[in-house]
Amino acid sequence: MYDRKTNTITHTLFKNLFDFLPKDIGVLLNNTKVVKARIFGKKESGGEIEVLLNAPLQENLYSVYIRGKIKQGTHLFFDENLQAEVVELKVDGTRVVAFSQEGKALHTKALFDVLEHIGHIPLPPYIKREDTNEDSVDYQTVFAKEQGAVAAPTASLHFTDAMFEELKKRYETHFLTLHVGAGTFKPVEAEHINDHVMHSEIYAIPEQTCTLIESSKHILAVGTTVTRTVEYFARTKEPLGKCDLFLHPHNLPIRVNHLLTNFHLPKSTLIMLVASFVGIEKTLELYEEAVKEKYRFFSYGDAMLII
Repeated sequence: MYDRKTNTITHTLFKNLFDFLPKDIGVLLNNTKVVKARIFGKKESGGEIEVLLNAPLQENLYSVYIRGKIKQGTHLFFDENLQAEVVELKVDGTRVVAFSQEGKALHTKALFDVLEHIGHIPLPPYIKREDTNEDSVDYQTVFAKEQGAVAAPTASLHFTDAMFEELKKRYETHFLTLHVGAGTFKPVEAEHINDHVMHSEIYAIPEQTCTLIESSKHILAVGTTVTRTVEYFARTKEPLGKCDLFLHPHNLPIRVNHLLTNFHLPKSTLIMLVASFVGIEKTLELYEEAVKEKYRFFSYGDAMLII
């Protein structure tokens, strides 16, 4: 835990979270649900293919990543008679595909139902193993509800059912939804961070959550996805749409007061978001401390509270 007012670092366990949270705050969480977005199939030629869903576009069209070379117009075949036609090859490496089943266009909810049977949990690229049955539970928050993410809001993975119930007893707690896309793992490659093109993700904020954001009450954002969504709403007043906000030391938060987050990859937009709260030098100092203390990084890693 890092306290900005006193410039102090405290090492503790997540179960002691409530000992450090300010008393009169609102807590916001992301209730997105990870879909089994990784599927394996074959091309018309018989060659094997791997597809990772990224985001729905319109009707039965979807933005995806396809491992290996592919041509526009290629048809892909999966279990349960699921098919996809490659409609467009994007310059950013994504592909647009149209999904169908037994000759009928397959829209988002129906596609997710099929994926639940034939798909795999899309573990982050830095986890070098196949997904297991345990990941179907472990890579999902206890309050996951709205299907659509291809990556979990990992700061929330630390909450057990019991801790979540205790959180609701102690604090005003609300949800929003941001469907995390694969772009969350895209590194910042631009020489100047202001030139980085941020990925966009679909979000929705219920009326009660909007009311809290527009109040003067201090807010704890559980995770970077909540932070970006709240900050996007604070700037646009749009309760739903696509969020492409990039927070960094030259674009500071204007509404979120406290942040709970995991430890992130170097050169990622996520670590830049942390730096927007505490500055680059302090971020490096905190991460050096975490390395020294042998904290675990990334999705299944440890958490940091910034107050």
